[in-house]
Formats: sequence, C-alpha cells, structure tokens
Amino acid sequence: MAGGAVSGAGGGVSSSSLLWAVIMSAFAGFGGILFGYDTGTIGGVIAMKNWLETFGEPDSTQPFGFVLATNNKSLVVSILSAGTFFGALLASPMGDRFGRRLGLILSCAVFCLGVGLQLDKRWATFVVGRVIAGLGVGLVSCLVPMYQSECAPKAIRGLIVGLYQLAITIGALLAAIFLNATQHKDSAAAWRIPIAIQFIWAFVLSAGMALLPESPRYLLLKNRKTEARAALGRLMTLPADSAEVEAEALEIEAALRVELEAEAGSYLDCFRNTPNRNAWRTWTGILMQGWQQLTGINFIFYYGTTFFQQAGISNGFLITIIADVVNTVMTIVGIQLIDRVGRRRLLLIGAAGMCIAEFIVAIVGVTAGHPTVTASGNEVNLVAQRVLIAFTCIYIAFFATSWGPVIWVLTGEIFPLNIRAKGMSLAVASNWLWNFGIGYATPYLVNPTTFGPAGIKAANLGVKVFFIWGSTCVGCFIFTYFFIPEIKGLSLEQIDLLYRESSIIGSDKYRRKMLAENETFMNNARHEKGAHEREPSEEKVAEA
Repeated sequence: MAGGAVSGAGGGVSSSSLLWAVIMSAFAGFGGILFGYDTGTIGGVIAMKNWLETFGEPDSTQPFGFVLATNNKSLVVSILSAGTFFGALLASPMGDRFGRRLGLILSCAVFCLGVGLQLDKRWATFVVGRVIAGLGVGLVSCLVPMYQSECAPKAIRGLIVGLYQLAITIGALLAAIFLNATQHKDSAAAWRIPIAIQFIWAFVLSAGMALLPESPRYLLLKNRKTEARAALGRLMTLPADSAEVEAEALEIEAALRVELEAEAGSYLDCFRNTPNRNAWRTWTGILMQGWQQLTGINFIFYYGTTFFQQAGISNGFLITIIADVVNTVMTIVGIQLIDRVGRRRLLLIGAAGMCIAEFIVAIVGVTAGHPTVTASGNEVNLVAQRVLIAFTCIYIAFFATSWGPVIWVLTGEIFPLNIRAKGMSLAVASNWLWNFGIGYATPYLVNPTTFGPAGIKAANLGVKVFFIWGSTCVGCFIFTYFFIPEIKGLSLEQIDLLYRESSIIGSDKYRRKMLAENETFMNNARHEKGAHEREPSEEKVAEA
C-alpha cells in the first residue's frame, strides 16, 4: 500500500495560489529548524563552563578546570542520531496511521518530551532526553517532506523540498546566535536557555499544522472523499464543490488506483533487479545519503566550536556563527541552481570543491596553523588561522550549494512509484545511521589520549582529520559519476523511463533526447498503438 516517508505519487496539488505554498513552506519548514537547531546547539553546549562543571570530570590542565571524557562526548553528541534513525523508520506507519498533519503534531510532542529531559542535571536523564528528542526529529524529517510533496503546487514542488535544507541551515545559525549570547553566564542558564528555546520551534510547527488542512492524498487513500475535497478546496483556494477541485480529486484518485494495482512494493521489492532497476535506485538512495555525511560537514556543526578553540582561535563561538551564516546564504544560492545547473553536475562540482578546500585546511593546519608552545604561552600564526577559517567557509559553501540541498531533492525523485515510500525511508534512515557513526567516532579521531582511571585511547588527529574528509570527497565524486543520473527537467514518469533505457554516464544525452521528443510512457504507448493500427491497413493496401 502507498504512503510512508514521502508522497507515494509525489504529484503535489495543481494550485495557482502561491499563498498556500508560502504558508506550508513556512510552517512545515520548522521541521528543518528542529534538526538544524539541535545539531548546532549540542556542539556549543558541551564547550560551556557550567555544563562541563555539571557533567564533566575535574582536569586542571583544561581552560575551565573540567573535561568531558571522550567516550561521553561521543555518546552525548551522537546518541540523538540513534533516535532519529528509528524515528525515520517509524515515520511511514506514523504517517499512515495518524495522517501527515496529526503525525507531525504527535512528533512534536515526542520531541518536546526529549527537550524537557535535557534540562535535567543528571547525566542519564540528559542522555535519554537526547534519544527521545532524536526520535521526534527523525519522525519530523520524513513527515515534513511527505506533507510538502503531497500538498505543494506541482510547479514548485522541487523548490519547496529544497527549502527544507535551507530551514536546517537557519536552525543551525539560530543555535549559534543563542549560544554566543548565553555562553558567558555562570549558571545552568548558559546551556538550559539554548536547549529550552527548542520548545518554541516545536510549538510553532505543531500550531501551524493544526491550522493547515490534512493532505488530500492521505484522505483519499483512506477513502475519506468528502474531507479530501474540502482539503483540496482550501489548498486550491476554491469551493470544495467546484469543477476544478473535482477534476483534481479524480486525477489523484486515478493515480492512487494505478499505484495500488502495481506490484506489492514491499521492502524486499526495493532490492529486486526489476526493469525499473529497483535495487540500483534503492542502493543509490541509501549510499548517497551516506556519502553526504561522509563529506564531514557535521564535524563542523557538532564539534566546530571546540575544534576552533583547540586550533588556537580565541572565540570559537563567533567563528561558528560565521560558518553558519555562510551555510545559510549559500544554501539559498544552491536551491536556485538545482534546476539550472542540474543535479549530477552540481554534485560533481561540489565534491571537487570540497575536496580541494579540505585538503588545504589539513595542510595549513598541520604546518603553519598549529599553535606552538613558548615561554610566554601558546602562540599562533594569525595568517594561517585566517586561511584555515577562510577555506573552512569555502568548503561549507561548496557543500551548501550542492550536497546539502541536492541530496534531499534526489531522494524524493529517484524512486519508482510503487517503492517510493519505503525507498525514501531507507535512504533517510541511512543518513541518520551514518550521522550517528560519524558523530560517535569523531572525538576518538580528533581528541588526544587521556590517562588515569578514566583514560581513553584516541587518535589525536586534530586538524589532520580533514585529510580523511578530503579523501571521502574524492569518493563522493566517483560515486556521483557512476551512480547519479542527470534528471533535470524530467517528470517522475520520465525518470522511470530514463532508468529503464539509459546508462548513468550517458543520462544527460538521453535526457536531452527525451525532452526534445517529449518522450514519456504515455506517448510511447500511443505511438506503439498507432503503429499497430496502421499495420492492418497497409496489408489491405498491398492485397488490393
């Protein structure tokens, strides 16, 4: 049965009203802010004096006299992603059981429970709160694109889904601003205020969804036809009994019939070698979400504050704000390039740019940028620091214009109709699984080994970790070249045809041919039918 992590048909609603598109994007986009804000918050919270005094261990060699053990740092940062992994998998039954709109409201309630637990001063409660908040974020990360793709006007559906990534970057930027504002407080308010602000984002999202209509597609899926037409009327700004609403409802019902009559579309079908290349497309979705995390971008947003401090930069919070501003501004640029430059080309450019920038950061960091110990204290090379910051921002800019928004757009486009819901849930769960793994492993890669009863052995790579991220960006380039087709300007139906008839490397040439000849399944069927109808006539002429 259809439904799940994204729109089953992905058709959207034929509406000329930009008002509803803006309203839906504004409210549903707060789901992205939930994720982005939490990602940005934890990196600054674990560097705050009062938080370290509350949860850390005494260490006279540290600036605040306390340190968080490497294993605990790994746990507290990455455990949210463990919750989001299961939340992403649960989004499909949540969306089908309670509906897209109510499902989002319930997800906000789960998230708020997790946020409330993180205000406690007990370590176990704080960690459990991170897990529960992650469950809510995982649910929202699938239900928001699902609602948007089913309700947004067809003409701008891609743009609206791309705006979800923009909301994530805005959330991270807001987190950096609030952290910078509270970092100098000597009480628990320093970290409790930034955490508690998350209640606001959850309230705005749930209140907004309470005012918006349910997805008409979900209502028709449940055979609630009267309610579906009422919802369509609101989305199309027309009376529920108008001819336009009736035509749109009939079109959605027809698409649903086709979907329900298709092959079962089970999780096993996602990995079958069918004419639609299901297995290839499923693995593409799973792997490209993994490669997005392997660019190393969350290293900056999870550990950027402490990383910049260790590199000798006095105000790591301020540099994190600069990085978040770059991320937000360049994401705005990126979502406008997706349909102009193309998905495949933008990913190739982004991977190459990130690779070069990260290798420069690594090389500068291990040479001139490394702080030196002198009699007067640690001395740093200011020029090298500025180069380090500049190329970190260049690396973020390449990510924000390519691997940030493009991957989310592709995830909603590459799956065939009958497995789109399950395929996307698997891809998004892959994102969170890699997020967890990288978030957990990074402190062991970056931090020095600690000694004593609670000592932890670590690799102490420091800035050299950028050699790893630069190398993985080479992998991103190779993966894109062999796995990601160019599908700019194609309908979802034409994407299915491209996967059937074209190679990945030759996809752009075939795409141009399809657009020039208006090649679709329906047109091909009409041409074949016309050819069959002409053949008997030609035989009769020959006989005469």
